[in-house]
This record gives sequence, C-alpha cells and structure tokens, in this order.
Amino acid sequence: MSAVFERSPQFYVRLAGVFYLAIIVLGLFGELMVRGSLVVPLDAAATAQNIIASSSLWRLGIVGDLSMQLLDIPIIVLFYLLFKRVNAGLNLAATFFNLIQTAMLVANKLLLVIPLLLLGGGAAASAFSSEQLAAWSYLAIGLHSYGFGIGLIFFALACLLRGYLIIKSGFFPAFIGVMLALAGLCYLINSLALLLAPSLASLLFPWVLMPVLAAELSLSLWMIIKGVTMQKWQQTTS
Repeated sequence: MSAVFERSPQFYVRLAGVFYLAIIVLGLFGELMVRGSLVVPLDAAATAQNIIASSSLWRLGIVGDLSMQLLDIPIIVLFYLLFKRVNAGLNLAATFFNLIQTAMLVANKLLLVIPLLLLGGGAAASAFSSEQLAAWSYLAIGLHSYGFGIGLIFFALACLLRGYLIIKSGFFPAFIGVMLALAGLCYLINSLALLLAPSLASLLFPWVLMPVLAAELSLSLWMIIKGVTMQKWQQTTS
C-alpha cells in the first residue's frame, strides 16, 4: 500500500465512486437504451432490422459496455487496497472473483459484434439468406445474455464478500454492507434462475435486480459524497 494512499485514501475513494457511478449509468444505457430498444423478444427478423437501421447505436452500446469493464479495474484495485488489512484472505478472494467477472464480460462483448458482421452485408454473409443471418444474429445476442449472467455469478460472490468486509471494517455504514451483500444474493439468484429455470428467471427479472441498483447506487454516492470513515481507517492502519 503506498504511503499516500495509507495516509489519506479519500481522493482515491471519491474517484472510484465517480467511476462506479459511471459504470451504473453506462450499464443502464446499454441494457435499456441500446439492447432494450433494439432487441425484440422472440422476433429475430425485427431485431435484425433494428440493428441494421441503428448500427451506430449498437456499436456505441458495445463501446459503452467495454468502458464499464475498463472502469472496473481501478475500482477493483481501490477495494483491494482498502480492505487489505481487514481480512486478507476474503479480500483476495473478492478481488479474484471480480477480475474473473470483468475478463468474462470483456470476452462476452465479441458476441455482440457478430450481428454487425452478419448483417453488415459483407461477402461472407451474402452466401446466406436474410432469415438465416437474422436467426444467427439473434442467437449470438441470446448467448451474450447467458454469458453476462454467468459472469455475474462471480460478481455476486465478490459482492457478498465485500458486503461482509464493509460491515467488519466500518469504513462505510453497515447498512451499505448489508445492501451490497443482498445485491450479491440477488445477482446469484438471477443468474442461477437463468441457467436452471429460465421461466422463473423471466418472472423474477427485472424486480430481482432492484436491490442491486439501490445497493450499488448507495455505495457509489456514499463514496463520492462522504468517502471512507477516517477514524476507522486510521485505527486499521495504525
């Protein structure tokens, strides 16, 4: 841990809070404004037409998602440094779970590039019918949803561990730690339902993720406005 961070982590905590808030905004943009508006459930042809007509928006959604994963890295480093002396083993486990999730979601973005390649009118795509191209594009988008859900299993575990570390450390209010742990549980339920009982997942979504939004928004805003509780931090580092 650097001497500057150990002496006063407030600047870094607040900066990470800004990054966290940006991730939330970018995530909502990608899910609601891009995929939510262009992907038509159970209609591959209509989805293909929407992507063709709004390819720039689709590309912007991919870049926005990748920006989320890029912003993840400094937040992961910040949390690692912050909770390093609280419980080294659990902190390291949370860090690895978060890194696995980030790596998986970066690789998962390639599936969203497939519709652009298939529907872009290239030479390879010209050998197939428009119905086939639309169907394969829709399949790639569906696989992306599953990849996203699988990645969030690892993030769910990171949230559960960090929720405990927040409660134990006292760096942030205990209720935020409880909310983050609950968010991890909701992430886990949503992802496992997607894999094991898709019909149940459709009933749970998006309500099961409401506690997630509340927890992560509360944490990010607290980091920006209040920062870390310096009295607890100094007790830990003394």
